[in-house]
Amino acid sequence: MKRMLLALALATLTCSAFAADAPGLPVTKATAGAEVYIVSPKDGATVGQEFTVVFGLKGMGVAPAGVKKEGTGHHHLLVDVTDMPAAGQPIPKDEHHMHFGNGQTETALKLAPGTHTLQMELADENHIPFDPPLVSPKITVHVK
Repeated sequence: MKRMLLALALATLTCSAFAADAPGLPVTKATAGAEVYIVSPKDGATVGQEFTVVFGLKGMGVAPAGVKKEGTGHHHLLVDVTDMPAAGQPIPKDEHHMHFGNGQTETALKLAPGTHTLQMELADENHIPFDPPLVSPKITVHVK
């Protein structure tokens, strides 16, 4: 019985080690000089609980998720995110990582009163961040 438990523990550790060394998904190179940014609201703005966020992109185009076209990607809005999504992995989809896979360039956002941070990240057709990552400067908004 002890040998079986030891063998199981070793097998688990071995599998975990291989999973940790597994390569990420293919990463798309970013177009040199490309930039993603937030057009509005401006950094430090006071906004209502529902407001519009307009996305900006320079040096690349926008295409829906799932569409592989060189020099394009789609937007993701990161709300109150402190750690950037992992390189080589799809950006998570939750209340802090909003996907705009239909090629949208703006959204109506509703947030609770308080101070929040917003940041954009452009990703390829598979929601994987570009290399190097195309992220906007983080802005702060005050929701009244």
